[in-house]
Formats: sequence, structure tokens, C-alpha cells
Amino acid sequence: MVKHTRLKSVLTGLVLYAVAALLVSYFGMNAYTGKYGLNARQELDQEITALTSELVQLRKERNKAEQRVALLRSNSLDPDMLDERVRWQLDYAHSRDVVRVLKPN
Repeated sequence: MVKHTRLKSVLTGLVLYAVAALLVSYFGMNAYTGKYGLNARQELDQEITALTSELVQLRKERNKAEQRVALLRSNSLDPDMLDERVRWQLDYAHSRDVVRVLKPN
């Protein structure tokens, strides 16, 4: 009778240690690979750097567009640029212009 009680207490202790080890390993794995874990943080850092570089590029493009729009404002209208854009969009050439037609490859 004493043997069963001692065996039961030993097995109970082992089961408790095993359950505790499983819980610690479960939470440890989630801390590393989970949604908010260490891997997710690295991926977020990579995404932040990619989006930051894209933002810099978009700001440059916007500055270029703003400069072109500023040239077309009525108080600082550049007649040469306006003439060039009108001729390009309307496919217009002056009678004194030399036009060279290129064949597509």
C-alpha cells in the first residue's frame, strides 16, 4: 500500500513538471514566432525601411510635379514650355518647323 502512494506522488510530480515545461515551451515559441513575436518585429522593421524608401521616392516625384505646375501658373508662365506641351499634345507643328518622322521598330 505504501508503494502505490509513493509511486502516485512521484508520477504526480513528474506530470506537473511536464505540464509546466510544455506551457513554458508553448509561450516561448509564441514569443519567438507569434504575431507579436521577435520574427514579426524583424518583418515590421523591414517593411518600415521599404516604405520609408518608397516615401522618399514619392516625395521626389511630387516635388518634380510641383515644379512643373509652378511653371504653368499664370504669374510665372513659361511660354516655351507651354508651346512645347501644346505642340506635343495636339500633335501640331509650325509651318517653319522641320519634322522628322521615325518608323517604329
